[in-house]
Amino acid sequence: MDIYGSIASFAVIVGLLTLTPGLDTALILRTSLLAGRRSAWAVVLGIQAGTLVWGLLTAVGLSALLTASQVAYEVLRWAGVAYLVWMGGRMIWNSRKGKAEETATPERPETGGWGAAFRRGLLTNLLNPKMGAFYVAILPPFIPDDAPHAVMGVLLAGVHVCEGLLWSALLIGFTALMRGWLNKPSIKRGLDRITGIIVIGFGLQLATQQQ
Repeated sequence: MDIYGSIASFAVIVGLLTLTPGLDTALILRTSLLAGRRSAWAVVLGIQAGTLVWGLLTAVGLSALLTASQVAYEVLRWAGVAYLVWMGGRMIWNSRKGKAEETATPERPETGGWGAAFRRGLLTNLLNPKMGAFYVAILPPFIPDDAPHAVMGVLLAGVHVCEGLLWSALLIGFTALMRGWLNKPSIKRGLDRITGIIVIGFGLQLATQQQ
């Protein structure tokens, strides 16, 4: 398989993955609805930066430690579990009625602003060992033998990033159309609770999964 064939085939596979609803989708929708486009794009860029990191690590062989070392995998897995449960719990805690006036809005972003939103997206991606395991399993077959592995890994991850950016733009555009209806404090609190439960659910699912 040549480079162009590899890119095309890889694009189809990760395209299907991108369109599958998951933690990233929930996080982007929640941030866009409650904090506006700027914070939502910060989350998106954080997620995609994590994707590039996984692509590079896989290409140079470092992320293979996740499948070769049970200890490395477990450390990353439980760090991811703790982070997701903490993040989801914080969303639910902040959705209390007494905290309604503190709910983020496009005019008053979440605490920490753009940088905090970027870190949230980045950590959500990097602390997910399943992302590393996915790249270890999928990426190598699409790297031609005569291609520089590190460069090709980043290139393929870049394809994944481009598709993720396009899909995220559609999600953020959709929520922009819906924000007027969803601007009521009670609906905002409900969205935070739902998203918090989803995030905790992903954390608990990660806790019960094995390598």
